[in-house]
Amino acid sequence: MATASAAPAVSAAAIGRAEYARRRARLTATLPAGSIAIVPAAREQLRSRDTYFPFRQDSDFLYLTGFNEPEALLVLAPGRRQGETLLFCRERDAEKEIWDGPRLGPERAAEHCGLCDAFPIGDLDDILPGLLEGRERIYFTMGRFPQLDRRLQHYLQRIGSAPGSAGAPEMADLDHLLHDLRLVKSAAEIRLLARAAEISAAAHRRAMVRCAAGLYEYQLEAEILHTFVDAGAREPAYPTIVGGGRNALVMHYCSNNAALKNGDLVLVDAGCEYRGYAADVTRTYPVNGRFTALQKALYEIVLAAQAAAIDAIRVGADWDAPHAASVRATTEGLVELGLLRGDVDGLIESGAYRRFYMHRAGHWLGMDVHDAGDYRVHGCWRQLEPGMVMTVEPGLYIAADDAQVPEKFRGIGIRIEDDVALTRDGTRVLSAAAPRTVAEIEDTMREGATATEVQGELW
Repeated sequence: MATASAAPAVSAAAIGRAEYARRRARLTATLPAGSIAIVPAAREQLRSRDTYFPFRQDSDFLYLTGFNEPEALLVLAPGRRQGETLLFCRERDAEKEIWDGPRLGPERAAEHCGLCDAFPIGDLDDILPGLLEGRERIYFTMGRFPQLDRRLQHYLQRIGSAPGSAGAPEMADLDHLLHDLRLVKSAAEIRLLARAAEISAAAHRRAMVRCAAGLYEYQLEAEILHTFVDAGAREPAYPTIVGGGRNALVMHYCSNNAALKNGDLVLVDAGCEYRGYAADVTRTYPVNGRFTALQKALYEIVLAAQAAAIDAIRVGADWDAPHAASVRATTEGLVELGLLRGDVDGLIESGAYRRFYMHRAGHWLGMDVHDAGDYRVHGCWRQLEPGMVMTVEPGLYIAADDAQVPEKFRGIGIRIEDDVALTRDGTRVLSAAAPRTVAEIEDTMREGATATEVQGELW
């Protein structure tokens, strides 16, 4: 089977040190006077007995430092005369580096990340309490790092009980300040997101080409993961979903162990992570390469809903506008097909469509697949701005036991999802290379079947 390589002539450039410095400066500028911010790195996670999951850095920490080692802590200390940016990290250790690979160590880490100071993580108890003294407020992500929570509480008790102390600083949540910064992407970030989407689109195309009745869902997953790794995206951004037939009705289905059946649709939701940035792409297509008339009619409703949602993404529109557009297009299509009866406006107002379309049309996308950022501000939907990146993923799901619809419709699940960046010039569909229309999908699968047949004759 011939497949196109996903490897680019030139890969997307990584985020530069100057951009990390700008991010820290922007966050520091938002901190109230007399405050300090603490951002911890992720910890290594035990998988079984003495083996660990592949290390994945905490997104907030990576966003501010570019430093990709565990057991580290970033401190932003506005007004500190010796420098406002400090890192605590592991020291060099020749013996451990033989087993686990090289470490930067504090001195090289400070230079590598463009920070003012760096200290051994083992000195945290000696240095951090002194940095907290005299501060009015500590900004920190509470609840996600229980060990550090307890450590900070211990420091605060010491500070508050010290002779002549004016009291310990209060704790405040950092997420709102930091995640507002992460929500609007730079040009470099959009390039990385575009590359992640490009690799993911190639993976979906490869799976379409391979798809055939009798294969197992995990065999399509294997084609996808092969494409990711081959292109330098070592990890998926989330567990890959390959749901054939009724398995497509389970939103987060990832067992991927059923046989694909002739006449069924298969829903594939898969995206890679490339240099810390995620893609999230879904395609639904017929296992045998040809949509039936009924499958095509349902698919075209979802496709129209997605087109309406993408058209509603524009600067100044609110976050809900794309979803509302997808709901209207979906409801109109369901009425036309006879799956809903009544006035479209009334059906929308009553939420009747939710029987078949129960999730929202998308979410923020960035370093996390469900990326940071509030959807509402002061009780109102957030307005869309250039640099925001989101998914657009309407769907239709007709339960297998829904006696209120004709039997021929039951047990069908369809979702179409693409990654969309909003720029000053309009929308850019980053994952557009993945076949999406009925004609594009059928042509791709027909070409794949022909290539397989030719190879079989040659072999």
